[in-house]
Amino acid sequence: MSTRARESAVATIAAVRNELGKVKLADLPTPVHRHRIEVDGRRTEIHVKRDDLTGDVYGGNKLRKLEYLLQRVRRRDHRLVGTFGTAASNHALATAICCRRLGLPCICFLSHQRVTPTAGRVLNMHAKLGTQLVPFGGEYAERLRILREHLWNRQAGVIPPGGSSWIGTVGYVEAAVELATQVAEGALPEPHRVYVATGTMGTAAGLALGFALAGLGTEVHAIRVSHTWLCNEVALARLLGKTAAMLHRAVPAFPENLDDAVRLRLRHEFFAGGYAATDDATEEAIRLARDQLGLALEGTYTGKAMAALVADLRAGEAPAHVLFWNTCNGRVLPVPARAPLPGASFPEAFQRYFPAA
Repeated sequence: MSTRARESAVATIAAVRNELGKVKLADLPTPVHRHRIEVDGRRTEIHVKRDDLTGDVYGGNKLRKLEYLLQRVRRRDHRLVGTFGTAASNHALATAICCRRLGLPCICFLSHQRVTPTAGRVLNMHAKLGTQLVPFGGEYAERLRILREHLWNRQAGVIPPGGSSWIGTVGYVEAAVELATQVAEGALPEPHRVYVATGTMGTAAGLALGFALAGLGTEVHAIRVSHTWLCNEVALARLLGKTAAMLHRAVPAFPENLDDAVRLRLRHEFFAGGYAATDDATEEAIRLARDQLGLALEGTYTGKAMAALVADLRAGEAPAHVLFWNTCNGRVLPVPARAPLPGASFPEAFQRYFPAA
């Protein structure tokens, strides 16, 4: 990475920030920590980007996206925010928390998922926040009916699943330039490879574009955690291209065809059979991260990304300088997990997520 390329990237991102605007939600920059990890008796140095610490109430990768997405909501004078996810969706909860902070009502359209240890706690946090929760699913006509019933003529701003529109992706273009600055300051060597979980692909696409913008040779390994109808190479290429084109339109200094220069690989082999499902490799990776790195990962996203890193270390296929980008929330939610919050009223469809109820 040349000093000129990094300085140009910093200036370009500053121009993007000025043009698009953003509301401050995250505590940035997040730190980078160095660790020694042992796999099969061999010790290797890795670095961890602590995006689990983006917020004091709720961390994770969604806050970076929401800084841009919710600024657009405010600019357009929307009076309500609607978004989508599964019952334990990090994105839906992060959106609700940020909306509460900004004084915006939030409605979350939630579909079913496997029952996980975190689902009840997430739903209880929604209840504490006053989020309107709506069961969402069925055929197209039924989903359209639900949306019309709850959003029609209400000046609603709608945020896509995972916050992964082109404007949400900008948050991770900026994050990659943030990391380039940390490399220049000596916090870590230039990573040869970054491991990150991907569901709706905005985080991975943004990182790859940002690294290319800053002149880093870093390759992003995006570990797929959602079904291929949502997360696939065609959709990823479309998101990369649209983000680059829209940023060039907003700020001409942003290279129009930067998506042609990205180093990004979508990996499918750690899906573990389904969204929110785990296998032995995922569970081993979660234990290893807890015992050796002091990280509390989970089975839906970050445990699978760590499983990919562990597998590559075991096979001798990881390069010398590796970074794990921790997108998990690192804050403990102040609500119970196994039983509904006293006084909370949930749609009957969500009772299944409280095993003690």
